[in-house]
Amino acid sequence: MSNFTSLAKLYSLSFIIIALCGSATAQQHLTGTLPDGATYVIDVPAVWNGTLLLYSHGYVTPGSANPAEDVGDPLTGGYMLAAGYALAGSSYATTGWAVQQAIPDQIATLDVFQSQVGNPTTTIAWGHSLGGMITAGLVQEYPTRFNAALPMCGVVAGGVGEWNGALDGAFAFNTLVAGGTLQVVDITNPTDNYVAAETILAGAQATPQGQARIALAAALGDLPGWYDPASPEPSPTDYTTQQANQFLWLSQVDVPFMFAFRAELEFRAGGNPSFNTGVNYKYQLSRSIDYAEVQALYTAAGLNLDADLEALNHATRIAADPGALTYLSQNIIYDGQLSIPVLTMHTTGDGLVPVENERAYAKVVNEANDGGWLRKTFVHRAGHCAFSPAETITAMETLQLRLTTGKWSDLSPTDMNSEAAALGSEFNIIDDNGTEVPAAPAFELYRPLQFLRIYDAFSQ
Repeated sequence: MSNFTSLAKLYSLSFIIIALCGSATAQQHLTGTLPDGATYVIDVPAVWNGTLLLYSHGYVTPGSANPAEDVGDPLTGGYMLAAGYALAGSSYATTGWAVQQAIPDQIATLDVFQSQVGNPTTTIAWGHSLGGMITAGLVQEYPTRFNAALPMCGVVAGGVGEWNGALDGAFAFNTLVAGGTLQVVDITNPTDNYVAAETILAGAQATPQGQARIALAAALGDLPGWYDPASPEPSPTDYTTQQANQFLWLSQVDVPFMFAFRAELEFRAGGNPSFNTGVNYKYQLSRSIDYAEVQALYTAAGLNLDADLEALNHATRIAADPGALTYLSQNIIYDGQLSIPVLTMHTTGDGLVPVENERAYAKVVNEANDGGWLRKTFVHRAGHCAFSPAETITAMETLQLRLTTGKWSDLSPTDMNSEAAALGSEFNIIDDNGTEVPAAPAFELYRPLQFLRIYDAFSQ
């Protein structure tokens, strides 16, 4: 029996024993408010194993409700508490691109835990989406406060690169589809800008020419041609279905960020932090996962791809405001310096935070000569953060095994899928538009292509 299997069975046994004893409910449930107005929540099991999991939640739409969270889903939370882990997390003092507030709020939550509960023997940072980015930021800025980290579906390419990628897609869409009528940066009325973008997008989708140009805009942001996590991935040459899925990513998820939520970032940064000066869009497209799709759709639509790429390359470029670029660099880009184990997890069909983020993070970690601390795992599924509780638990147990043994396991997808499946049908589910559906474990070997808009501590 492998060490991984033994450890997983030990945790499963602990879960059963504690549940039978009736103590799966947290013994302590602590809430409160931090000095900057953020709230926190802490849950400690009756039998604490000494490990604290500090959870960082994802992006909250500006102005929306912003409660403190200490776990991504209740099934995972219940399992972790039953296995003896304590949970903690804060709300962040603001909504939107709250990296500046989130990192100190999470450290303050650690301080509260230590004063009210005690000093953990082990502290592991974990989080989803923007919270995955914050998780990587916590261990970069406060490495001595943590023993390991699990950034999930994180913006681990860093803020500048991710928003530059969004700018490229918006720039192409505005130039080739919207006729320059949209505000790509310096957005003054995000609601009107968003509504106009959605209207133009829907109209373009009605023609083959519009579909081809939408595909080009999507390709510059490396959007996958797979949208529904409960559906099979389209075949590599089913370009029509791929484009229809990219349209769904744009209309349902990405256009709000491109043409509305950017305004919140610009407000907090004091200007526009994104740029496309010096970008060769013909070269960028040639490196995209969607290159073959765009070529095929342009041919089918009777359009000249080279002409559109020339139009993009000759369109007036956008420069970043220096102070705003500095702000976004601070909140945050990565220097790759690790001194603790970090395991990342990403779905391969993520259209909000493309899986190529993982390649960017590995690049900067390797450039810092700290690659031995980092491992990556991938789940073959569409969706942003579309992990089952079983996959999340398995990833955490893999990281715990690294701490216990002092070395990485081989992260075999076969072994990880077996461990996730062994947790049972209750944990092997995902949310599909508000409905829980069964989902077989889907860890796989995967190598992302290069992130198109690298911007880290080594590339400034």
